[in-house]
Order: sequence, then C-alpha cells, then structure tokens
Amino acid sequence: MVDSATEALAALRHNSFHVLLIDAHVPEVDGFTLAAQLKQQTRGTGSSIMMLTAAEQRGAAARCQELGIAAYLMKPIIPAELWPAVRQALTVPAPAPSLAVTVPLSPVPERGDGLHILVAEDNAVNQWLVTRLLEKRGHMVTTVNTGKEALCALAQKQCDLVLMDVQMPEMDGFEATAAIRTQEQGTGGRIPIIALTAHAMKEDREKCLAAGMDGYLTKPIKPDELYTAIDRI
Repeated sequence: MVDSATEALAALRHNSFHVLLIDAHVPEVDGFTLAAQLKQQTRGTGSSIMMLTAAEQRGAAARCQELGIAAYLMKPIIPAELWPAVRQALTVPAPAPSLAVTVPLSPVPERGDGLHILVAEDNAVNQWLVTRLLEKRGHMVTTVNTGKEALCALAQKQCDLVLMDVQMPEMDGFEATAAIRTQEQGTGGRIPIIALTAHAMKEDREKCLAAGMDGYLTKPIKPDELYTAIDRI
C-alpha cells in the first residue's frame, strides 16, 4: 500500500509485483500518467495494471487500451467484480511496445437510463456507500438525513424512488412513509419506497410493507440485493 505516485515509483524500484492497482485520482499526478510511468518502469516484468475510479471519465476506456491496462473498475470496489478482474489481469499478456493491445474492460454504466433516487439515511458511511453503488449504475442521487428532510426534498424535486432508513432522528422512516402516502391520496401518484433497516426478522419486513413501503433491505447493504430490489420495483 502506498499513498502517492512518488511512493509507487519508489516501491517498484525495490520490489516486483504481479498486479498494480492504481487510483485514477492518485495525488501528485493523474492515474493514467502514473500508469504510463509504471509501464516504463515495469517493462518486461509481466506486471499488470488495473485502474480504479470513483466516477466515469470520458475517454477512459480508450486510454486504458492505449496503455495496456488490464481492467478498469468503478469504486466502491465490489468483491464479486474485483476477483475476476484480478484473475483477468494475471492472464493478460504484457504488451509488446510496438503493438496496439485490446483488452476486455469492466463495463461503464450508461447514464441515460438512470433514475432519480432519494436516499434518506442518517448514517454518513451508509449514505456514502449507497450513493456510490447507485451512481455506479448510472442513477442520480439526492441524500437527506431525516424523515422531515425527505418530505422537503420530495416537495421540491420529483424522484423515481426513495430508499428510506426506518430509524432516523426527528421523523423515522415509518412516519415519513405514512406522510408521503397521505399526500399521494390527493395527487393519485405513488412513489416506490424501499426500507433500509438493520433488523432482519420476518415481522420487521411485514411491518415495513404494512406501513406502505414496497421493498425491504437489511443493512449492511449488499450491492446485488440493492440492485435486485430496484430492478424488481
């Protein structure tokens, strides 16, 4: 583990590595510039480079192919995606300097079909994780910390879906959902609401559905379960 481009280059002067995982936003230089420098320093050693990024970058896939980067992964990194990418990187031959190399890259989500999703969650870590997972699928996210803030956000902006923590200050998820459903009686609309809860008992799920929620996810949030719940609704 190193924290900067300078440390990465220094580490390679004293060690050899099978795989190099580079953050596209590494301090000092951008990840692609660092990748080019690392390719020069590891030429002929068989090292493979993987690029990690928190956001889609225009032309990133083309630059990865130009530099012979074996995989391009969006953060937060999901184990189910990381391990296949590492295996892929270990099987991609090191490119000859004069050859144009085409390697399979992890798909970058299309932004055109994304949903506008409101995330009501008072825990900053959970809020960050859910936001990154949703953005990774091309969704647009608004975050709030309380049930009252969720109602205000919905009054100001149209959303396609709400992820609602059931335990929040000022107004919990059950109260906020009840208020949303009451307001909808006058409009005739209905926004899907998925509950987020730390409890996994059958009665907790039934309580969420009885409160007017359309889905139910237990924390810590698992990416596959989150995506499946959204697709189902």
